[in-house]
Amino acid sequence: MLKIERILCPVDFTEFSAKAYDYAYSLALYYQAKLYVEHVIQIFTAAYPYYNFPDVAGNSIYLDLNKEAEDRLQEVVKRHGVAAIQPQIVVHKGFVPETILAFARNERADLIVMGTHGRRGLDRLVMGSVTENVLRKASCPVLAVRKPAHNFVAPDDATDAVHLRKILLCTDFSVGANRAIKYALSLAQEYNSELTLLHVVEDFPEDKAPMAMAETRRQLERLVPEDARDWCTVKVTVRIGKPYQEIIQVAVEQQSDVVVLGVRGRSAVDLAVFGSTTHRVLQLGPCPVLAVR
Repeated sequence: MLKIERILCPVDFTEFSAKAYDYAYSLALYYQAKLYVEHVIQIFTAAYPYYNFPDVAGNSIYLDLNKEAEDRLQEVVKRHGVAAIQPQIVVHKGFVPETILAFARNERADLIVMGTHGRRGLDRLVMGSVTENVLRKASCPVLAVRKPAHNFVAPDDATDAVHLRKILLCTDFSVGANRAIKYALSLAQEYNSELTLLHVVEDFPEDKAPMAMAETRRQLERLVPEDARDWCTVKVTVRIGKPYQEIIQVAVEQQSDVVVLGVRGRSAVDLAVFGSTTHRVLQLGPCPVLAVR
């Protein structure tokens, strides 16, 4: 069974991080987990190594920023007043993704919940420097929240805070996908959810498509433990097309509450795959994405 004892929610005071906080709070309430709410003050850097800002980088500036951040975090946590959960507010100074990752590692976070802007084009560089870096490098799963079509959390409901009914797991049968499968199965067991296993193939030779799709379905079936259907509904599906498009389409059709994706590493190939699939599901999908490394 899935065990979540420590949840980290980085907050940058945008509407996206506010939505992510709702998810983090509801999950902490459900699991009775310790919730950390973190804001990172980006350190000032110079464009040229020989130039610095001795006055701007002084302690007084950072003390003012630190106090303002603490006050704003207090406003964030006041949104939900259930006494059973008392989030711990933390303000750090540093480079944002690295600071989030270091804090998650030091506190042995079981889950990071964070908002994503889902921007396109050059704006992706902003998102890429934070959410995507955390997704790729975090040692624990990361739940990325943008603007879900519907919520699977009810943060103001102290008796039934999480309604996770439909989970979509996307797998490419790689070794790296195994942990994501185990995580999705555990969630399905925890919530008695409907679990759909999806594999997307970009192309099948036309004459071999029916046989190949049947074999792929059998591969998906073999990923499911024999007793899994005793505690959740399991479906398998195979699609042909662009992976991100088919993932999004299935998520819309099935009104999925969350998409679970295995995220691999940091090589050039992995980054290209991440950029073309995971990022677009984050950017265009109808529900939060749980990335598991």
